[in-house]
Amino acid sequence: MRVLYALADGLIYPMMFYIVRYRRKLSYKNLRESFPDKTDGDIRALQKSFYRHFADTIVEIIHSYRASDEEMQQRMAFTNVQEIERLAQANQGCIFMLGHMGNWEYTADIQKRYTLPHLQHYNVYRRLKNKRADIAMRQLREKRSGKGSCIEKNELLRQLFRIRQAEQLLTLGLIADQKPSPGNDYYWTDFLHHDTGFLGGGERLARKYGYAVFYVHITSPKRGYYLADVQLITDNPTNTEPYYITEQFARHLEANILEQPQLWLWTHNRWKWKRNAV
Repeated sequence: MRVLYALADGLIYPMMFYIVRYRRKLSYKNLRESFPDKTDGDIRALQKSFYRHFADTIVEIIHSYRASDEEMQQRMAFTNVQEIERLAQANQGCIFMLGHMGNWEYTADIQKRYTLPHLQHYNVYRRLKNKRADIAMRQLREKRSGKGSCIEKNELLRQLFRIRQAEQLLTLGLIADQKPSPGNDYYWTDFLHHDTGFLGGGERLARKYGYAVFYVHITSPKRGYYLADVQLITDNPTNTEPYYITEQFARHLEANILEQPQLWLWTHNRWKWKRNAV
């Protein structure tokens, strides 16, 4: 990792930030609008911190293809695993909602921490346009959580039906901070000083199947090490008000970002679509 971090510092970061200038205008715009009280100097410093972390994320993903279980246990810690297992047994499953925080790819490693033999973690994903990149990402996630653990979002309901028919316990990881697109149903709320649309799929699944819902709060105590604090949103989703779960996810994610803003994916065009265009 020392060699890879030297590569991140000496090549990947300056290449992205100074030479290619990868989405620099977009990331600056997102940061400037999200932190209106910060000075321009503060925004520039935060932008550089984000790109340094982004470079770290790239080399960490490369390293994780060969990292041992013992090393991953040191690099990615999880809280409340026993509570997750208890609620998975009570409801046949749990949903994890998370954002593009820290090294989100590391969260698939939670499968290695379960003690229940029939509890399987699944990762819901959107197929990448680049076929090679798509295969590489699926291979990485399946290395950490098991073959067949990646479910493409368009296949989710079909696969859930099969899993439930087999009476298998599951946890389901949903990255739920993607930008809205026209034609979909979204919940809108204030988020980082933006009128922001959020996907409602996690809430609908929780209500349909009665799954407990957790937010995965990711922080980094030091370079290359992460803590996933798995925080309960509700263990009784059918008795919550409409959009309560989605609103709570937005509030948890916002607090997570404000704690360590450099860890969020600021190059994502999160606010491309406005409410009247969706």
